[in-house]
Amino acid sequence: MWSAAMWGAISGSAVFVGAILAMVFHIPSKIIGYVMAFGTGVLIGAAAYELLGEYVDKGEIISVSIGFMIGAATFTLLNAIIAKKGAGKRKRSGSHEEGGFSIFIGTVMDAIPESIMIGASLLSGQSVSWMLVVAIFISNIPEGLSSTTGLKKSGYPHWKIYVLWLAVIGISALASFSGYYFLSETPEYVMAGIAAFAAGGIIAMISSTMMPEAYEDSGPSTGFITAIGLLLSLILDYFSG
Repeated sequence: MWSAAMWGAISGSAVFVGAILAMVFHIPSKIIGYVMAFGTGVLIGAAAYELLGEYVDKGEIISVSIGFMIGAATFTLLNAIIAKKGAGKRKRSGSHEEGGFSIFIGTVMDAIPESIMIGASLLSGQSVSWMLVVAIFISNIPEGLSSTTGLKKSGYPHWKIYVLWLAVIGISALASFSGYYFLSETPEYVMAGIAAFAAGGIIAMISSTMMPEAYEDSGPSTGFITAIGLLLSLILDYFSG
């Protein structure tokens, strides 16, 4: 049970790692774009192979389809709301003048569905889904990098930035714990819908936040770097299976 919280915290800690890197080093925006593009490819693969493919193979195509569309629509709606509050460019490395709390809320919104599924992945066996953990960890590093760089440019003190990202770690751990604890007796078709809901949210998040940031910073090479990330997901899925 507690291992679910631990793995959620580990995946969420990548945001803090990215923040430390941004605090200590001056990282060119092009490098941030490369990392973002790579994380985009990894997350696309994780959503497709780990969250969708597993339940499609089990014949839960209806639950998967419904959950996926609801997840994508829900994230899109929430993203539109918090964008008006100043978090629409939370993954951008430019100046964030609208407010750090809005960026924090947006980051939490990204992290919760991912962490829930990390916890739920422990229900089917004794070990966590390594593919999910690796994918989420890799994708969270550039989020910490770009958001922290933007907050620094806006004049946020270092201690406030660290507190924000430490809170994300705690929330990620709690979400992963909840995914394990509350979904333990859930029927297969409901689990399929929940996994697809998370996948829909992840894909909508990637399309509206990560991919624009990656292309803006790294240019035409974004597509190739993203393809490498997707290939890594395929390799991880092959060896974890």
